[in-house]
Amino acid sequence: MEKEKQQFLKKVMVVIDERDCSYEALIWVLKYLKESITKSPLVIIAAQPLPNYKCLTFAAPLGFARIYCPESTTSALIESVKEKNKKVSLGLLEKAKGICASHGVKVETVTEVGDPKEVICSAVENYKINLLVVGDQDDGVLQR
Repeated sequence: MEKEKQQFLKKVMVVIDERDCSYEALIWVLKYLKESITKSPLVIIAAQPLPNYKCLTFAAPLGFARIYCPESTTSALIESVKEKNKKVSLGLLEKAKGICASHGVKVETVTEVGDPKEVICSAVENYKINLLVVGDQDDGVLQR
């Protein structure tokens, strides 16, 4: 009996980005893992891409976009890009929280700046995640 309880106390993390497939993955978790996520909070993460000086990834109206800068960028431009990326990430998390609230599920949201692959792996370790769920299409901020 105690072993069965431990099975349902697994922590689940869903990665959210601008793609529809990440929200479909979230809805799948809410539908099929309801028993697991009612015992412990569902963790949702949105990674903010780290801007570099030649190719800036910045917030655009429909997600993240890239702009190539052959000249050196200014610190004001980089700060502006960071701020917009943060706003988009927080907006993605708010949308995900709304979906979870409509299903009656408590969530814990996380957003960090950095290479999405490294941010996600670090969060999995820090939050002691048992199951990581990621959407299934290419072309997003996340790359294999």
